Amino acid sequence: MKKRVILIVLDSVGIGELPDADRYGDRGSHTLANTARAVGGLHLPHLAKLGLGNIDAIDGVAPVERPDGAFGKMAERAPGKDTTTGHWELAGVVLDKPFPVYPDGFPPEVMAAFEKAIGRNTLGNVAASGTEIIERLGEAHMATGAPIVYTSADSVFQIAAHEEVIPLEELYRYCQIARQILQGDHAVGRVIARPFVGVPTAFRRTTNRHDYSLKPPGRLVFDVIGEAGQEVAAVGKIYDIYAGQGFSRHVSTRSNMEGVDCTLAYMQEVEQGLIMTNLVDFDMHYGHRNDPEGYARALQDFDSRLPEILAALAPEDLLILTADHGCDPTTASTDHSREYVPVLLTGRKTPAGVNVGVRSTFADVGETVLAWLGLPPLGVGQVIEEVRHAGL
Repeated sequence: MKKRVILIVLDSVGIGELPDADRYGDRGSHTLANTARAVGGLHLPHLAKLGLGNIDAIDGVAPVERPDGAFGKMAERAPGKDTTTGHWELAGVVLDKPFPVYPDGFPPEVMAAFEKAIGRNTLGNVAASGTEIIERLGEAHMATGAPIVYTSADSVFQIAAHEEVIPLEELYRYCQIARQILQGDHAVGRVIARPFVGVPTAFRRTTNRHDYSLKPPGRLVFDVIGEAGQEVAAVGKIYDIYAGQGFSRHVSTRSNMEGVDCTLAYMQEVEQGLIMTNLVDFDMHYGHRNDPEGYARALQDFDSRLPEILAALAPEDLLILTADHGCDPTTASTDHSREYVPVLLTGRKTPAGVNVGVRSTFADVGETVLAWLGLPPLGVGQVIEEVRHAGL
């Protein structure tokens, strides 16, 4: 019997501060509830039917008497609140220490090695918002040809360049050089190409972003699935986050809606295994830009497509919706927030109205994926037993 799991990560859609949120400056963060409050309530009827409003109070998303599946929330066991840490934990690698961060910019030894390797000076080397720094330094970049280097509260080395000044392939080469340099004590989670276009006062980032992640330091759920002869298909930035480890096919996307389209296409092609999708617009376009109205629209746009995904599920499919961290667009910070993430599980065989509680690690998702597919566990998290029994 061929089974599949469709795992969709709603990037940054957190559901309330973790107990240690104050250590990260995130006390009071609640991406979903605060966004809902800021816009006068969210209209998410299809997510509500799956039990989203049963997890926590969200204006406009009422709890339902019997959700169409299982619901709960998960705490991140690893320290940190970045994309790589959260995604790796979902797939079975739980970090015991956070990636290095550089609130005061990268040290001279890193920048000297990078500038020597690319043969150019750089601009910036500060922690900044991506849109703000290209407005501030974009004109100087165009005049000098020097790429803009910046970071954030996350463990990232970001390189911004105008596409007409530094062509994309050259920018990507710079990122590969930076990735090679940033190892050991300076092994940041991701190096990110941040191309932009336009003219001073009217710059805009393009969809040609590319991430260069560290290779995960252990076996992933994907490795177990692939070794069993099943497929692992990645949609969006999933392939980059895991440095390509364990995937049999992948496709990049430019928007949430394209991500949904590609997920539906893979559901017509992949017969057995895992389809994993990241929908990044919530985080990239709205969370980091403190735009609750845009965040709300993006949530409602995804909710409007959810019936298509549900209709495409085969009898032996399991759909899991979750997130990797928070990014509350209503707080003063433009960075990720240390939050619980929702987990919604549904399919024709999954139990209805089951509260799976508060999970102690995101790794429970990966273990549940393996159990559903009839594969051995990694032993990192706990299988969501109510779902495992339904799939037997």
